[in-house]
Parts: sequence; C-alpha cells; structure tokens
Amino acid sequence: MEEDNNLTAIIAGCKTGDPESFRRLIDLYAGRCYGYFYRLTGSRDISDELLSELFVKLVSGIGSYRGRSFEAWLFRTASNLFHDHLREKQRIRKVMDVRKSLSKEPVELVAAQDHRIDRLQGELGKLDPQTRELIMLRYYSNLTFREIALMRSEPIGTILAKVHRGLKKLRELMEP
Repeated sequence: MEEDNNLTAIIAGCKTGDPESFRRLIDLYAGRCYGYFYRLTGSRDISDELLSELFVKLVSGIGSYRGRSFEAWLFRTASNLFHDHLREKQRIRKVMDVRKSLSKEPVELVAAQDHRIDRLQGELGKLDPQTRELIMLRYYSNLTFREIALMRSEPIGTILAKVHRGLKKLRELMEP
C-alpha cells in the first residue's frame, strides 16, 4: 500500500512538472522498460532509442494518465512506440531482421553464461512478434493478465489463451 501511495505521489509531482519526480519515476521503470524493448528488438541501440522516446512521451503525456494501473498505461505507451517503430520501417524484411537479431545477440545478464537462457532467448525469437510481446509483458514486465487485457483492449480470456498457446509453443521449441 505504501508503494502505491509513493507512486501516486511521484505521479502527482510529475503532473506538476517536478523534475525530481520525473527522475524518481524514470529510476523506477527504466530497467524494466529497457528490458522490454531489448527483448522485443534484440538491439541495444534501438532499445536505447525507444527508451528515450518513451520517457519523452512520458514527460509530455503524463497529464493523460487518469489513475488506473500506471504500469498498464506505461507499457501501453511502450507497446505503441514499438509498433510505431515497426511501422516506420514498413518492410517485412526489417521485422525479420529484428527477429533474427533476437536469436543472435547475446543476453547481457549475469546469467548469460547459462546455456538455457541463451537458448530461451533464441527460441523466443522464433515466436510471432505479438505472442513474444504478450509473453514479455506478462513474465518480464510483470504485468497482470488484467493489465495486459486493459492495455490491449482485448478480453482477458483472449489474452490468457494467446499467452497459453505461446508458452506451449515455447515449451515445444525448448524440448531437447
């Protein structure tokens, strides 16, 4: 509860233009948002660019946040930025290049030496972009199914089914 009140106070500060509140909000979410972009693109440069764009949008658009789940609102904005990025390229070939880079670029985590993590990253790259994004929103960005459904304007059952099918496909890909 204290964490919710703290976030509410930080957001209120952001809405008044307080730079310290924006700094605190960025500190809270930069890592998760960067990870989200990195998992979707497989590129540090693109992830840095999208993260910068996200926080510029956050500064200019915080007034449109109306008090529901902040994380769902933030990740909807992040998702929209990612989709804008894909549309900007307007070529399926570019999307395929992003998919390929997911399985080629090493993961920079302490556990990067773990072969299973590398393999999981590669197998995630084989999923379609929408399924990969839903799995990242749920399990990497820690959004609830309800928050994802709200963010995507889809019924929660649809989200549950898509994630379930995606995880089933991922398990099949991961079997030795």
